[in-house]
Amino acid sequence: MSSAPSSPANAASSPATAPFDRGHTDDLMTFLAASPSPYHAVANAAERLEKAGFRRVEETAAWDGSFGGKYVIRGGAIIAWYVPEGASPHTPFRIVGAHTDSPNLRVKPQPDMGREGWRQVAVEIYGGPLLNSWLDRDLGLAGRLTLRDGSHRLVNIDRPLLRVPQLAIHLDRQVNEGMKLERQRHMQPIWGLGDAHDGDLLDFVATESGVDAEDVAGWDLMVTAIEAPAYLGRDRELLAGPRMDNLISVHACVAALAAVSAEKDLPYIPVLAAFDHEENGSEADTGAQGPLLGNVLERSVYARGGGYEDKARAFAGSVCLSSDVGHAVHPNYSERHDPTHHPRPNGGPILKVNVNQRYATDGSGRAVFAAACDKAGVPWQSFVSNNDMPCGTTIGPITAARHGISTVDIGVACLSMHSARELCGSDDPYLLANALVAFLEG
Repeated sequence: MSSAPSSPANAASSPATAPFDRGHTDDLMTFLAASPSPYHAVANAAERLEKAGFRRVEETAAWDGSFGGKYVIRGGAIIAWYVPEGASPHTPFRIVGAHTDSPNLRVKPQPDMGREGWRQVAVEIYGGPLLNSWLDRDLGLAGRLTLRDGSHRLVNIDRPLLRVPQLAIHLDRQVNEGMKLERQRHMQPIWGLGDAHDGDLLDFVATESGVDAEDVAGWDLMVTAIEAPAYLGRDRELLAGPRMDNLISVHACVAALAAVSAEKDLPYIPVLAAFDHEENGSEADTGAQGPLLGNVLERSVYARGGGYEDKARAFAGSVCLSSDVGHAVHPNYSERHDPTHHPRPNGGPILKVNVNQRYATDGSGRAVFAAACDKAGVPWQSFVSNNDMPCGTTIGPITAARHGISTVDIGVACLSMHSARELCGSDDPYLLANALVAFLEG
């Protein structure tokens, strides 16, 4: 841990550098509940940025070099940036990155299926969810419909609609000795009784969304955990909720960007980059592997009268904090963690390190992150994986390699990562946001 103050109560003591307190976590809970899909998360982020004075620009339009806050939306991704007065074409960027998607079950193109008098919805597994966490849970449906005129309609059926029922123990006496779930056979949720008919689900979703099913040309729908986020524990020290990987970071990044956009004389151009499809490799036009971030940053330079040399100078001086959740030490499985690195809930954000570049952090990045936490009065922790258990990865190495921008991987420590319902310390979201503010300020 750093030498920064170790008590979360001290982390938000200075209004000038630490604008967020527990009210930030209360607001996060609202954001989680209102963002059942990447498309909702982006819409909610955009609404918050609009209130902070940002305006949307279209990728197909010509951009001007005016100062102020702007943002671009593409599907489940949003890039937002604030150009302070006096910024030159070669002013470097300070980027906070995250992803909007979470592992879940997604509706197939022909969704209507059934067996033995049960009506079911055909789903495909998205990302790497903990499959057992979706069993015997009341589930909803969310996403978007694409209409024939090319417009989109958000869908959020936020009530008990679906369920993936587990087999009773009487029919599988060995289940507590080990359960194996077949993705195709065991994970198809039920949503009623009777025979399945083609078009039933689409008709239902269209009606719920206030459109005619004949006007629907396509859809991107996913099963959602509908139980509301909640504080947990005797002293409400913990926060439980869905999609915390990685909407904790998206929410913190939006809040931090909005906060610094009210300041004057920023030495950098602060940027939010929230991508989709991180959970399945980021290879999409809305993913970190795609050109979206690079295009936006380049066009920002050129719109301010810059050329290739200005862009090269700006990128060379830029830094990105890639924020994603990491693993808190698990009290029942502590041997699975590195013996000298045990991140604790409410111990502040974690610095994620992997020498094989599954995380992009190096010593210089550590110094940048430590300086931001010190400025904000925020404690922080280090995370590395047990050598016998290779870690996952993030948008961090992708951003560094694709754009040549120095990148640091950080996040919030949690339990039950990739579960339908995850758990973290209730102080950590606002500690993260305060660190991001200090980083964006420079």
